[in-house]
Amino acid sequence: MNVDRRALIVDAANKSFALFGYKGTTMEQVAKIANVGKGTIYTFFSNKEELFQEVLNRMLREMKLASERVMDEKSSFFDRMTEALNALLEFRKDHELALKLTQEVREIGTPMAIEAISQMEQLIIDHIADKVSTAIERNEIKPCNPQLTAFVIMKLYMALAVEWSKQHAMEKSEIATQLRFYLERGLALS
Repeated sequence: MNVDRRALIVDAANKSFALFGYKGTTMEQVAKIANVGKGTIYTFFSNKEELFQEVLNRMLREMKLASERVMDEKSSFFDRMTEALNALLEFRKDHELALKLTQEVREIGTPMAIEAISQMEQLIIDHIADKVSTAIERNEIKPCNPQLTAFVIMKLYMALAVEWSKQHAMEKSEIATQLRFYLERGLALS
């Protein structure tokens, strides 16, 4: 039986980072979980940062796939955005590593955890920007800067789903309604 030691190490690192965060994870812990010698890890990864980036890249790919699975290309742009954002927020809420990194940023401010959250947000922005560009090409929305528009959409969604919801309970459907109100219809009377 041929064992993929690299895959074992990445899986073990994922477990360790999800349990202990970036700061609390050691190469010794990863080796113990993977049931390999510490030196075996260094055969594949030069340091903890490189191993962490591999784990993070895998999570980011899973995150993007979760969003793409729920998007119906026949739906309107705003329906697609709502579906994608809901999937991304759910992924972030349910994924142990994402939760641990968010906690670590909040409690300790570890630079690698901050960078990981930044990469997660950039993935979301890039993904939305791609959908904004497609919507512009299809004449579903006005021409605009896709990256800036994606940033605004993500921040508005996060503000409604996370910050506003701390004080005012909102269902996903209400968040979607408010997002559409501000982005599709706007505040102008005409």
